Amino acid sequence: MIRTYFQKRPHLIYIMPAIIILGALTIIPTIFLYGLSVTNYELGYPTFDFVGLENYIRLFTGKDAEFWYSVGISLGFMLLATVIQLALGFWLAVLLDREFKFKFLVFACMIVPLAMTPSITGQVWKLMMNAEYGVLNYFLQFFGGKVIWLSGENAFWSTLLVDIWQNTPFVALIIYAGMRSLPTDPYEAASIDGAGKLQIFRNITLPLLWPMILLAVIFRAIDSLKMFDIPYSLTQGGPGSSTEFLSLHIYRLGFAGTGWIGRSAAVSVVLLILTTVISMILIRLYRKGVENKG
Repeated sequence: MIRTYFQKRPHLIYIMPAIIILGALTIIPTIFLYGLSVTNYELGYPTFDFVGLENYIRLFTGKDAEFWYSVGISLGFMLLATVIQLALGFWLAVLLDREFKFKFLVFACMIVPLAMTPSITGQVWKLMMNAEYGVLNYFLQFFGGKVIWLSGENAFWSTLLVDIWQNTPFVALIIYAGMRSLPTDPYEAASIDGAGKLQIFRNITLPLLWPMILLAVIFRAIDSLKMFDIPYSLTQGGPGSSTEFLSLHIYRLGFAGTGWIGRSAAVSVVLLILTTVISMILIRLYRKGVENKG
């Protein structure tokens, strides 16, 4: 039966090693994570008990006071980062979709943020945002201003600024690649019919670019929701809990001196489910966009 199954689907023979490795690296740890989330396991204790849904009940009934706050700022950060990066990336792509001198230099500058790891990006910006000796406040002093970038009021927005700086070029390059691959026939027909630039942009460019736009949104939304490196490098989740996103909340519960692995695993499962649901919605929209384009 197995041989007949593979004879009808010969392509599976070639991809089966990749499927096995992927399963070993993702499915098994995920099952282990779900198992941990229904226990009271703590670091340093050799024994633990099965507690069922107690960890989840603790989260959703408000006993973990900072859980809902972390969910709120994580979703807010994802929404703001994705929308701003999409708007700026689209604007940059439109500016780049023409020939001009030193265009190669602009592309080189855009690659720099992408080439830096998020942890190094966070460290560099942390130095730049230093309230006393940072380069940002050095230039602001000429205008009579000074900002405490990593204070409780500004830490969230400073983290958002750093994420926008690093990932906007990624969105711009995706949309620029989509623009360069658009067919010329619809534009020629629209010009002959006397359509204006705004009409062409709204009725031709945007519909044709819709799959690429959604692709950029999928990448950035998922990455922003589970982001850890930049806020950890900048603030370690502080001051207080002003930048304690879900990823940092997981870290604090499980590894930052508390050792509550079971409770940390429960929050990880919530983040996994949240990411999966948002991904499925965006992927469905992407597929509809591709079908409409086709």
